[in-house]
Amino acid sequence: MPIRPTETLHDVGEFIRQQRENAQKSIRDLARSAGVSNPYLSQIERGIRRPSADILQQIARALEISAETLYVRAGILDGSPPTASSVPEAINNDERLTGEQKQSLLSVYRSFVGPAATE
Repeated sequence: MPIRPTETLHDVGEFIRQQRENAQKSIRDLARSAGVSNPYLSQIERGIRRPSADILQQIARALEISAETLYVRAGILDGSPPTASSVPEAINNDERLTGEQKQSLLSVYRSFVGPAATE
């Protein structure tokens, strides 16, 4: 059964929210980092607005994940989500870890390589 557009919007919004929470960023912080408004980001997270590929790329950069991951979630690209291209992304995408475990691992990783590390 094909995924309906509203399900895709909700999926990408929910994924962005989870990644934002895993990164311990407020919606305001992520919106500022991604160069979008707080209300617009909130609407994306709730599945109300469909972000463009450019906006998804800005959000991905701010979350330190690949834009391709968001493109697949948003239905822009077909196929399964790509493999992780960075350590933070691999940690965030590992479904075996709890949110607390992800935050701990990211904290340790960033303590070694710095807070702006993306690879």
